[in-house]
Amino acid sequence: MRQNDTDETRSVRVLRVGEQVRHILSEILQRGDVHDEVLAKHMVSVTEVRMSPDLRHATVFVKPLLGKDEDAVLKALRTNTAFLQREVAHRVKMKYAAKLKFLADESFDEGSHIDQLLRAPNVARDLGEDDQG
Repeated sequence: MRQNDTDETRSVRVLRVGEQVRHILSEILQRGDVHDEVLAKHMVSVTEVRMSPDLRHATVFVKPLLGKDEDAVLKALRTNTAFLQREVAHRVKMKYAAKLKFLADESFDEGSHIDQLLRAPNVARDLGEDDQG
């Protein structure tokens, strides 16, 4: 860490590197650079990459298009982690190659679940009563 680094500049750098890693992984998966049958058959969105403060670890949140075969896609990504780490390290100029950890992005599912709950007749009725009173 450099002496003139503040908490704010470090956190901006962590966010910037995370976004850079997200773009690189998206590009690799979109172009089909990973020679894997499962990944070749699925469009995979890299929705977010969270870097650790020391930039040595990256948690990669992914979602297969339409949510299909999520377990198989995650397994394929994990099988190809070494290749993906090398590619990211090659393209992002950092002192250390970040270790990648792939997780399913559940935020879409949570949002859909909340939306369904809000549309449930008994909840909608209760919400409507608040507007009247």
